[in-house]
Amino acid sequence: MKKVTNMKCIRRIALAVLLIIATVLIVPTVTDGNRTLAAQPPENSYLSVRFLDVGQADAALIGCDGHYMLIDGGNKDDSSLIYSVLKQSGINHLDMIVGTHAHEDHIGGLSGALNYASADLVLSPLMSYDSEAFRDFKKYADQNGNGLVVPAVGDEYKLGSSDVKILGVNGGEDTNNTSIILKITYGETSFLFTGDAEREAEQAVLNTKADLSATVLKVGHHGSDTSTTYPFLREIMPQYAVISVGAGNSYGHPTDDTLSRLKDAGAEIFRTDLSGDVTITSDGKTVSVTTEKETVAAGNAEAVKNAGAAVSETASSGESGSVSYILNINTKKFHYPSCKSVTQMKEKNRKEFTGTREEVISMGYDPCGNCNP
Repeated sequence: MKKVTNMKCIRRIALAVLLIIATVLIVPTVTDGNRTLAAQPPENSYLSVRFLDVGQADAALIGCDGHYMLIDGGNKDDSSLIYSVLKQSGINHLDMIVGTHAHEDHIGGLSGALNYASADLVLSPLMSYDSEAFRDFKKYADQNGNGLVVPAVGDEYKLGSSDVKILGVNGGEDTNNTSIILKITYGETSFLFTGDAEREAEQAVLNTKADLSATVLKVGHHGSDTSTTYPFLREIMPQYAVISVGAGNSYGHPTDDTLSRLKDAGAEIFRTDLSGDVTITSDGKTVSVTTEKETVAAGNAEAVKNAGAAVSETASSGESGSVSYILNINTKKFHYPSCKSVTQMKEKNRKEFTGTREEVISMGYDPCGNCNP
């Protein structure tokens, strides 16, 4: 009887081990303290985030597995640009639009987006705001986006194989501090968007103990010294930081203090005033960066200033705007060199081209729907 009992014990232990192994293999996410580690995306999937150069304003177009999201849209004068970007990219429907807060330099151009494309969901921290730009934003959201929705902290959404989570909203009474703060997670990589959130809103998110770690940070408030505080940045520790900012702006953005903090955090900095559009693609494990203009990415204020001087010289010589693309002469699509589709392209169909986006389109090529060149 003793031998039988021992065999039963052995079988029970073996069954328990198998259940543990099965659980590890089946469960798509695991937790590490308060952090959630996402499962790897499926094969042939990747995420693209294109930070659009809209001057002293913000706009970013995100694509994943044929699903699209727009975070902010620049000023009212950028409406035609946003319309054009969506049209040239062949995007007539957006899963989500996020107006991070009510200031015109973030929601002004979203009317252009909603004039061309429909949207399933339009997020805003407020339902009303006394400005023409916001009234237009709301009007077109009602017409083509199912109206405005105010999200709550903790709300989660899907965008293809990526996950979008609201980490902060209405973290203070000042309009900047109402900003929607959200994180897009794709495999082992993540992107944090903070609108124009300042110290008060940043602290409100810190108080929630949310996982703020991110591969890429869209720097808050165009690099103002009232945002990207040390306590907030210490929780993020980004590899890359993107600052959407206008050349020679009257605010002095980005400030030397903010650039210094980003340098201390070890972040590689990209600025739209120096690099034009900045596109970052992820395969779920690593990210790659492509810029519209070939400039120096810098982690310190002096190097950034030197890069700015170099860009000014290039612009005056008429050389700005040229970008390296990979053309697929079979599908008639063009891609950024970092695009995952390029690695799967047959050599006989591949052609390199350096020039402007308009030149490629005039040659009969359409932009890739994933890397959004």
